[in-house]
Amino acid sequence: MTAVLQLGSAVEHGGGRAEAVGDFAEFVRISMPGLLRYGHALTGNPHDSADLVQSVLEKVGSRWVAVQRKGDDPLAYVRRAMANTHISIWRRRRRENLVADIPDSGAVAPELSRLENEPLWQALRSLPPRQRAVVVLRYYENLSEAEIAHALGISCGTVKSQSSKAMASLRTRLGKD
Repeated sequence: MTAVLQLGSAVEHGGGRAEAVGDFAEFVRISMPGLLRYGHALTGNPHDSADLVQSVLEKVGSRWVAVQRKGDDPLAYVRRAMANTHISIWRRRRRENLVADIPDSGAVAPELSRLENEPLWQALRSLPPRQRAVVVLRYYENLSEAEIAHALGISCGTVKSQSSKAMASLRTRLGKD
């Protein structure tokens, strides 16, 4: 995050560009907690969440003036970019890596993984990326179906169907436990 926040000090203070960078720094300061929560729900991991947020904010920061000029909600734009980036990363990593021996599982500090063994987080992590994004935006960020559709670039009907499928999957999975 320091790279994004230091962007404001690296720009010469002559005109609209410095003001736009200042606006971006303010946007990051206000939106960061919600973006980290959304990223955690998408990735299922606070470390990957921070990486996702940082990489998306670096890309958006370099295009901040154009994003503001579009007139759309910049928070929705960033959320959609996060969902798209997460799906792209997931597709790249989804290749199987065969190993000769099963690796030992390392010890994780309890404060880092206090939610990792929660049944709801495990069930949420098992959902496909788009369903997970819809559930997180609907029930964690309290967005309407229209706002979710706009943020993810899908139709309201797709939001409803993805939400329905996700909730059925969560009910099935959590009903077994």
